[in-house]
Amino acid sequence: MSMRMDDIFGRLNLDAFKHDAIENGAGVSMAVTGIVLVALLFYYRGWRWLWTEWLTAVDPKKIGMMYIVLATTMLFKGLVDASMMRAQQLLSVDDSFGYLTSDHFQQIFSAHGTTMIFFVGMGVVFGLLNLIVPLQIGARDVAFPFLNSMSFWLFAVGAILVNVSLVIGKFSAAGWLAYPPLSGLEYNPGVGIDYWIWSVQIAGVGSLLSGINFLVTILKMRCPGMTFMKMPLFTWSALNSMILVIFAFPILTVTLALLTLDRYLGMHFFTPDFGGNPMMYINLIWAWGHPEVYILILPAFGIFSEVVATFSHKRLFGYTSMVWALASITFLSFIVWLHHFFTMGAGPNVNAFFGIMTMLIGIPTGVKVFNWLFTMFRGRIYFSRAMLWFLGFIVIFTTGGMTGMLMSMPAADFQLHNSLFLIAHFHSMVIGGVLFGLFSGLAYWFPKFIGFKLNETLGRYAFWCWIVGFFFAFMPLYAAGLMGATRRLDHYESSTGWHPLFITAAIGVAIIICGASLQVLQVIIGVRQRNKNRVPGDPWNARTLEWSVPSPPPFYNFAFIPKVNEIDPFWEQKQREIAEKDKHHPHAHHHHEQHHHDPHKIHYSDIHLPKNTPMGMYIGAFAFIFGFAMVWYMWWLAIVGLLGIVICAIIRLSDDDVDYYLPAAEVEKIEIELAMRQKHL
Repeated sequence: MSMRMDDIFGRLNLDAFKHDAIENGAGVSMAVTGIVLVALLFYYRGWRWLWTEWLTAVDPKKIGMMYIVLATTMLFKGLVDASMMRAQQLLSVDDSFGYLTSDHFQQIFSAHGTTMIFFVGMGVVFGLLNLIVPLQIGARDVAFPFLNSMSFWLFAVGAILVNVSLVIGKFSAAGWLAYPPLSGLEYNPGVGIDYWIWSVQIAGVGSLLSGINFLVTILKMRCPGMTFMKMPLFTWSALNSMILVIFAFPILTVTLALLTLDRYLGMHFFTPDFGGNPMMYINLIWAWGHPEVYILILPAFGIFSEVVATFSHKRLFGYTSMVWALASITFLSFIVWLHHFFTMGAGPNVNAFFGIMTMLIGIPTGVKVFNWLFTMFRGRIYFSRAMLWFLGFIVIFTTGGMTGMLMSMPAADFQLHNSLFLIAHFHSMVIGGVLFGLFSGLAYWFPKFIGFKLNETLGRYAFWCWIVGFFFAFMPLYAAGLMGATRRLDHYESSTGWHPLFITAAIGVAIIICGASLQVLQVIIGVRQRNKNRVPGDPWNARTLEWSVPSPPPFYNFAFIPKVNEIDPFWEQKQREIAEKDKHHPHAHHHHEQHHHDPHKIHYSDIHLPKNTPMGMYIGAFAFIFGFAMVWYMWWLAIVGLLGIVICAIIRLSDDDVDYYLPAAEVEKIEIELAMRQKHL
């Protein structure tokens, strides 16, 4: 009988559900949240709405929203991980060993890195691309609407697998990049590494498919007249970021596949014996990992380019140089990966080359910073929330960039490698760059897609909490790193003198959590007061096409595909209208109101659109079954999962009924309604 049980459940048994109190708490809180959400859906009879409007949606705006909701949830989890680590370091001095076991602490820092990079950073980047890119290039949709839905569900499955490991089994304890030999079978036979492999692998495939989708969308679906050098800078940054995804993610996929073969079939790619080489893994993972940093930061650069131009009421300074700076960063990001392990012993020639390349990549980044500052110079600047996040970025990113320049010197890196100095440096890049960029983008575009503004005061308080908290949380780590504190440290002696620095860092994390809580409160209050804060299609007097449609935009984006002749087409159109009015009424004062033609007098035509489909979600569900079964060695269930994916794909590919035409009469009705609503604002 025991033989049969092993056949059915692989290595899954009751021990997998035994956890310490903290993990049980996390599991219970997840279960309670789930039950509350299900109860609310029953109470408000929301199942049908959820299914038709969201789960089966192929509209990129809906998919973008789902990405952002999921990424926000994961950000909350990542913040909890971070505060647990800081609390442990605060308490675990001399005779006290804190409240976490060493093993649990290692799972937490592995989960924190994995969550923040793969599921928060990537989630918000793809969320914003879905929301903004089709509208900015004057398109109705992305190139492959179904692929877009499937990519989201694969991404979601990766995130779910990370969370399942809290309840069933445990997560990887080998760091967020799982270096061998620590992640090899000999040192880590448990399920933790396998959870990590499959959550990252499945989400990575989703990201790769998204990359292809958006590259094709930007190359093939721009509206008439929008040449490359007339594309908005956010779209340019998206294009470069997606080129990186297409070149970098296959490296990740193959690296994880090789590690899987090592673990499942006893191969020896990365084991020190039988001709394998652990350094090979580290080379491969960083050949993906360094471009990944830029996959996250380039869209943030694109956001700042839009925000600074809009709120300085000026055309962006040095458009061409900004485009070339993006292209140079994209190229250089592929030839700097070795600076992550100068201490490998590759020799002075190799280290010198990678050191110089790392310094070079600072130049195009500097070009961008100066261009943004020159855009602000003599502009009529309005310090909106989006602009505050930009200024916070300038302060944190430039100081963090200087420490990066320091670490690009192999000699300095030998001292600072694997110390908290490094942690402080890359958090300056990822929080000051990526996260502040995404917050700025959300503050800027949120009203466009929701149709109302959020509470400004709370948003400003949140910003100040984040920036003050950041300096408290990470500046002490530079000092501790120089004093010799290594990363991933769960216990130390007070004689090292690090304790006061860890106390300060913990206070910083508490302040950041206040900031995050204020952002949650801001959304809740914003939704409550939404009727008071409704916005027209162009609340910021903005410059690009996405602001030329009503807020929130109709599901087909544009009743007519726009034609473009300038870099900032919407801004130029508004300037021409003002000039026309001045001709007729030379002394009139003009407010910037949304310009709408009378929808009754326009001849509309049918619009071709894709139909909603649950297939993306089904493929995601089978991918989850497959990933979970592979973690626990339930081979029969893994085969079921794979077959499910293949069958769903075949059904979808042989289905001809995937699109429909929205009749012109219906378009006219919607446009008239939207025009009426905009008039009242």
